[in-house]
This record gives sequence, C-alpha cells and structure tokens, in this order.
Amino acid sequence: MARQKQFKRKKNTINGWLVLDKPYGITSNDALSKLKRIFSPQKVGHAGTLDPRASGLLPVAFGEATKTVPFVMDGRKVYRFEVTWGTETNTDDTEGDVIATSDVRPDVDAIRAVLGVFVGTIMQVPPKFSAIKVGGERAYNLAREGEEVELEARPIDVHRLDLVECVDENRALFEAECGKGTYVRALARDLGQRLGTCGHVSELRRLLVGPFGEEDLVKLDEILEMAAAQEEGTSVETLVEEFVLPVREAMDELVEIPVTLDDAAKIRKGMAVLLRGREAPLNTEVAFASHASVPVAIGSIDKGRFQPSRVFHL
Repeated sequence: MARQKQFKRKKNTINGWLVLDKPYGITSNDALSKLKRIFSPQKVGHAGTLDPRASGLLPVAFGEATKTVPFVMDGRKVYRFEVTWGTETNTDDTEGDVIATSDVRPDVDAIRAVLGVFVGTIMQVPPKFSAIKVGGERAYNLAREGEEVELEARPIDVHRLDLVECVDENRALFEAECGKGTYVRALARDLGQRLGTCGHVSELRRLLVGPFGEEDLVKLDEILEMAAAQEEGTSVETLVEEFVLPVREAMDELVEIPVTLDDAAKIRKGMAVLLRGREAPLNTEVAFASHASVPVAIGSIDKGRFQPSRVFHL
C-alpha cells in the first residue's frame, strides 16, 4: 500500500514585531503557539519570557525581526506589581508554598523610606525557582526536586522604584523600571525583609520592554477574533497590516547609517563600505545601515568603514 503523502501547511513570509498583551494564566510559549497557528510564519520567537501568572507586554518577532531580538531584550523594562505583606513563599509569588509569616504591616511612610535602597546598581539574589543554571541544571528543576538551591547575588540595575498606592494594609502596588536580569519577585521578597516583615508578588504586569510600550499592545482576543473572520475573507496579509510593526522599530536606540543603493548591494554581500559625509561616525560598536529607510544590515563602524555582521533580507 502506497504511503499517504503528507501535506504541510504553507509558511508565510512575515517580517516585523507584534507586541502582544499576554493574558494571565498561560505561558509565553502557549501564547506563541497560538500566534503560530494563526500567522503560520516561517520564523518566530519572543523577547523575554513572562510567567503564566504575569500579564502584559510580550514582544514577538517574525522573520527578519528575530535578528533584532537581543536589542529588545537588553532594553529597559517597566513592571507594575502588587506585593502582599505578611507571607513569603518559596517561589516569591502566589504559586509557591508559604515558608515564613509575619504580623508586621508597613505603612506608607515606612515603605517610601526604604525605596531608595533598591534604586541604582544593587546586588540581588535571584529566586530559587528561576531559569538560572546551577551545575548545568535549571534552578527551578532542582528546587522542584527538593534540592537546596543556593544562588549567588549578582548586580542588577533598578532605574526607578515607585510606590503607586497602598491598596489596603496587606497589599501595596509598585512600579519598577529596571534593566536586564532583574527579578521583580526578588524585589518583593527583599522589600518585605527590609521592612521587617515578609512579602511576595501577588500580581505582576509588564508595561514596557525596550522600544515597545503600552501604546503598542495588541490583545490576544482581538487577534483571535480577526483570525476567526478569515473564512469570511480576512487574510493573513490583513492581520499583518493590522498588528505587525516594522523590523526597524526594535533599533530605535541604534545609530542609523543611510547608504546608497550601490553600497546597500555591497553590504548585503557581506562587504564593508566606506561611509561618506562629514556627519558619518568614525567608530561605533553597533549601528545599522539602511537604504530608503529600509534596514540593510546590523554592523559596526571602524575608522569610517561600516562592516556588516547580520544582513537583512527585506
């Protein structure tokens, strides 16, 4: 009997960023899987995982935008989070087991008095339930198996930490602007300890990642609703036009080097080109070349020459 031929769904060429408002209760990979089924892209990834119990901004890169993921992940993040006082958990959020309790409840003045301690470059011990590797294993896997996990403190950058409001005597709402590698769950834990009590994150929402903010957010339900109308004539192209931002949106903070059509052709072949004009920089570690506002390549500039490292096919 002849083997039945399997037909794969055609993959779509999509290049750009979709700034998803990830809902509470699903993993980042679950959200990505839903988008894969809708858009059927040739290539897709996200810039920075959000826990299932967190909601908010999850930048999703399609196609050539995946080459710009590091610039988004290295950007600043803004989180709004609620801390519940009086209990500390082994995961530093609501998912874990309670490991310590306290009857102390800090007031507004006490909280504001300690916020400055957590701003700047500070040392932070990551949560035991984290993706950090210990001896080649993820810390959360070791912790789930009951092993005692000891993680070393490491430097992080907290640019801003504000008390938004005290919801009631048991809960306070904060907003933090921080750099790569910061664990908000650890901030909540350390705030509680500094205030002579216990604390854990009871709600967490991400509002900003690098160049993407709340104004860029697209709800998953909105995408699903429009995708459901495909049978009535809505195409993937329409979805892309409605929800996907250009690749260059991720490179707002990089130096842009406009080049001629001839130089763009050379750069796409991996060749270095001499930059012209008085305002052309002589040396830059990271920049991107563009022609007619379309990104050509990411690279560096040394002695007035642009050397591509990653070429775009747009």
